[in-house]
Amino acid sequence: MELRVLQYFLAVAEEENITRAAALLHITQPTLSRQLMQLEQELGVKLFYRGGHAVRLTEEGMLLRRRAQEMADLAQKTERELKHGKEAVLGEISIGCGETQNMKPLCDRIALFRQIYPDVTFDICTAIADDVKERLENGSLDLGLLLEPVEISRYHFIRMPLKESFMALMRRDDPLAEKKKITPKDLAGIPLIVAKRRAVRNELEHWFGDDRDKMEIASMCNLSHYNQQVMVESGIGIAMGMGFSVSNEMLCMRPLEPELVSGCVLAWKKNQVLSQAMSRFLALVRTHFSDTL
Repeated sequence: MELRVLQYFLAVAEEENITRAAALLHITQPTLSRQLMQLEQELGVKLFYRGGHAVRLTEEGMLLRRRAQEMADLAQKTERELKHGKEAVLGEISIGCGETQNMKPLCDRIALFRQIYPDVTFDICTAIADDVKERLENGSLDLGLLLEPVEISRYHFIRMPLKESFMALMRRDDPLAEKKKITPKDLAGIPLIVAKRRAVRNELEHWFGDDRDKMEIASMCNLSHYNQQVMVESGIGIAMGMGFSVSNEMLCMRPLEPELVSGCVLAWKKNQVLSQAMSRFLALVRTHFSDTL
């Protein structure tokens, strides 16, 4: 597969129309159609459903789109780093992160770093820890801000300063809102909204202890504080997650008893060749936060 052809494929996947994609790519529509057919022949799969003026991806096409985007991003990132040269403090640092209070101290470091090196840009990708780790492995991310529990034996890391406490997000008219703290027995048999990550659900099951069999999961979700608030307001259940500022006046948060706390780390792959920008950024972060390698 040529990178150029994958970029053609991505343009068609984005536009869902071969004619429009050809115009954006400054090539003819027949040329683009021929390149796509040759790509399908090379891979031995059908990438698009073609109908009328529109095209849409098959399941194989959706898989290729994800991988092709990763390869295109990595190629662009490598090209920028090579053009900048070894001594230049330029380029881009890509960071994957979950929804965590530790974004604030990290962003403070980013702002300070850009005062010193204004030619460095930061690409922030919001995703759950499992997805961030996958992108660290394939090289499309430089750093990952990972909320524990997470396996980090393959990484160097800097431990972030803030601890995250699990909280219960509920409607203010819920009887449990009258309590100062929420126990496992309080939530036995109550519909819950929990994280999709298996490691996080394991933590919650451990917290439930002897009442884990009475843990009723109504819904699982990934990131989005806003979506959690909408789900709770709609009466789907009580959301179990990290504390955050609640914007919906109909909702409230209550701490757990016993307390359930997680740490957070800024991680990067071991044996990774660091750009000048990343080396200096990590050096700046280390001056403010404790470091474990």
